[in-house]
Amino acid sequence: MLTVNRDDKQPIWQQLLDQMIHNITTGKWPPGELLLPSRELAQLVGVSRSTIQMVYEELFSRGYTVTSRRSGTRVSDWAYAPHSSEEASSHQPGTPELPKINMDVSHLYNWIRGNEEQVAEIDFSPHEPYLDDQFKKYWRKSFIQASSEADLDHWAYGDTYGLVSLREQIQRYLSLERGIHVDLDQILLTSGARHTLDLIAQGLLQEGDIVSIEDPGFPVSWLTMNYRRMNTVPVPVDAYGLQVNCVDPQSRLVFVTPGHQCAVGVILSEPRRQQLLQMAAQHSFWIVEDDYDSEFRYRGDPLPTLYNQQPQNILYMMSFSKMIAPGIRISALVGPKEAIRQLSRIHELTYRHLPIMEQLTLAHFIEHGHFLRHMRRVRNIYRRRHEAMTKAILTTGLDKRFKLSGVDTGLHILLEAEASFDEETVTRQALEKGVRMYPLSTYCFESNRKGWVLGFAKVNEATIEEGVRRLAKILT
Repeated sequence: MLTVNRDDKQPIWQQLLDQMIHNITTGKWPPGELLLPSRELAQLVGVSRSTIQMVYEELFSRGYTVTSRRSGTRVSDWAYAPHSSEEASSHQPGTPELPKINMDVSHLYNWIRGNEEQVAEIDFSPHEPYLDDQFKKYWRKSFIQASSEADLDHWAYGDTYGLVSLREQIQRYLSLERGIHVDLDQILLTSGARHTLDLIAQGLLQEGDIVSIEDPGFPVSWLTMNYRRMNTVPVPVDAYGLQVNCVDPQSRLVFVTPGHQCAVGVILSEPRRQQLLQMAAQHSFWIVEDDYDSEFRYRGDPLPTLYNQQPQNILYMMSFSKMIAPGIRISALVGPKEAIRQLSRIHELTYRHLPIMEQLTLAHFIEHGHFLRHMRRVRNIYRRRHEAMTKAILTTGLDKRFKLSGVDTGLHILLEAEASFDEETVTRQALEKGVRMYPLSTYCFESNRKGWVLGFAKVNEATIEEGVRRLAKILT
């Protein structure tokens, strides 16, 4: 018997529908069962006929019943056979085996977070910039104003290249701050370095192509290329950056961080820059220039980009992850028009475009001067913290036992040990003392170099001194 609970917040028609579906799916009303006419059932249950008609229409639309003028409404011949949980699990679709994916994701996690779940009192993370309430205040202001001022057309499907107003702001910034002068259709907005490299692999390379990467270097560069089935070849890095003479001339792409090497922290020397550019022109390969944090230079102005010297061979990557915050998930790729157009087509097919609100907010943030003010402020903070880090290392004498590099640019430095050094044990001991360090080995593809990549962006001067003091006790 169908019942109605008038104290229930659920509508009466929904209560009756749920009960009827239950009767059908449990077999209480078998296939072919004739349901009472709507008028008769309404009188029996004590509801209006229109309510029963609404329920019958819903049953019919979902396929539970069939209706005809002659035979009325009957349960459809759909045979419902409930399965046990064991039967259901045995018929679950399988997932393809991806033998490397778990290992690669684990590598990325260890590189970013460290292989220990323990929370550290002092975290020398090289991956995250400085953020504070002042940034949050101005970002919130841009968010509110951008959302209130946005035209309704912005909420439709957007430009695959990215929001025009944001690309205009990036175009202006690159021209004024980095000396890169490009047209709007040479800028493609992406969701970070991984997204950018994946688009490049899909749009400009073919399976099996040789891709040369720095070793040690940016793990995402080789993990992404390997996932796309490229033939990834490591190239050693020394005090002058990428060893260009070791680059395979058959390479279709060379990934490099010339302004501040991702792991070792050195800059690519001018002779090697010219050697790499000449080699790219001679052998017609792409150079992906990742300019991720070279805006933070502590001796003079940021170095000129490779893109300025040979734009026809260069794909220039810039990201707001270090300049503002990784959570924004907005970056830009600059390159020749035809290459960018090709990548935009891949982007349209696989991703379409970035979320509009983040683009509108960032465009407003830049246009109204908040971005440049933020950059000026954090540069001063980073300069003080960089000085505190280098001074603490020199004061404790760590530089006498370990090689210090990467002290001119960026948000991290390298404290390098001998290749035979027990990096893992010291990393664990430091964590036990409340200090998280980031092993150089997680940046290595085939290299056996050891040491620690120490970031200082999120650690104040007093904490830096205390952290280095604890490290010195362990390391000396």
